[in-house]
Amino acid sequence: MRRYIDFVESISTWTGKAFAWCILIMALAITYEVFVSKVFREPTEWAFDISYIMYGALFMMAGAYTLSRDGHVRGDVVYRLWKPKTQAAVELVLYFLFFFPGILALMFAGLEYALESWGYTEKSIYSPLGVPIYPFKTIIPVAGALLFFQGTAEVLRCVICLQTGSWPPRRTDVEEMESVLLHHKEDETQWAREHGGSAGESRG
Repeated sequence: MRRYIDFVESISTWTGKAFAWCILIMALAITYEVFVSKVFREPTEWAFDISYIMYGALFMMAGAYTLSRDGHVRGDVVYRLWKPKTQAAVELVLYFLFFFPGILALMFAGLEYALESWGYTEKSIYSPLGVPIYPFKTIIPVAGALLFFQGTAEVLRCVICLQTGSWPPRRTDVEEMESVLLHHKEDETQWAREHGGSAGESRG
């Protein structure tokens, strides 16, 4: 199970980091658009198209990567108080009740949507250039498939947790400062419990 989890997460990680470059392309394109429109009074015809295509691609293709890092927003006011086995049991049920039905709908509806777009080589109606957008719409079922496979890896994580009583470790990555401070505080609290001090005392 762990080998499968590692394999799926490696694909999710590679995809997420590859499509992260979309934000740089979008930023450069918008910067160029602002410059030429303000300085030379010659706005481009493609800036709007590239902005929503790059942002949409990033948003969709980063879904599996975010799931692999447990980075999606969750209401964990009660969840975090539960034991790992309880968390795993609840997550396992919710994956089958809500996650997989929703993702399967995204995959099949998205595939139909993309094939229809390819059928008449759909072009953007928002710019005079008529930018082809059928390749962009192909991202919908692809992103759904990546989320589906990452979801199966998350299910196996739940199974492992139910068997062992603890969550298997995730791949480390860049964290927000809030998360770093929270983990640091938790480490201090744990150290204080083990050594009979308080969380505010220095370890030195």
